[in-house]
Amino acid sequence: VFIAQSRASGSHRDLEDEELTRIFVMIPKTYTEEDLREKFKMYGDIEYCSIIKNKTTGESKGLGYVRYLKPSQAARAIEECDRSYRAILAEPKNKSSESFEHDYYSNVMRPELRGNTLPFCMQPEFCSFEKAETRIQEPVSKRLSVVSRLPFIQEQLFALFDLVPGLEYCDVQRDPHTNSGYAVIQYSTAASAIYAKYKLHGFEYPPGNRLTVIFLEDGNDSSE
Repeated sequence: VFIAQSRASGSHRDLEDEELTRIFVMIPKTYTEEDLREKFKMYGDIEYCSIIKNKTTGESKGLGYVRYLKPSQAARAIEECDRSYRAILAEPKNKSSESFEHDYYSNVMRPELRGNTLPFCMQPEFCSFEKAETRIQEPVSKRLSVVSRLPFIQEQLFALFDLVPGLEYCDVQRDPHTNSGYAVIQYSTAASAIYAKYKLHGFEYPPGNRLTVIFLEDGNDSSE
């Protein structure tokens, strides 16, 4: 779905270069570019790997890019690689890496933090990340409400939200008076729901029809 919509909005080759073949991953700070290539070459032909480094010290920030020759290879890497890599499609190169790193930490990493404990601390190689606290401004849950001015097709909406790991169910309803679309989505973890809301709120599906995605109370302690 993402690939089809992106290709409809501009130059096919440019969009492949900018949006569909580069992935952004979190890695141990000890990784070299060779290590990164070795871990991700199983998913397809790699054009290049790069590790983001501190401009002053030259040390790895624990983040990197992997660019594949085909969008399908990048998609497979995101789907099949270990979840500890937190793999996502990279932003186009016209967005500064610093801005993208900030967004990545704010919207992918931080929602999964609990107090001062990072989820990687069972794995010593990841414990070089600085410990941090998170403050979610709005109540969050594992359940989302999705609203659209157009009706939904169950299978299509399920496929869209199933792009985020952990989808448990997708319940599509229709208002017979307005013909608008309404659905309830639930994930196995609040972190998946947060990421789905971040990526899909305002997403045009189908093109020209923006989705409204908000959290629904699921009865659990949102402070978790």
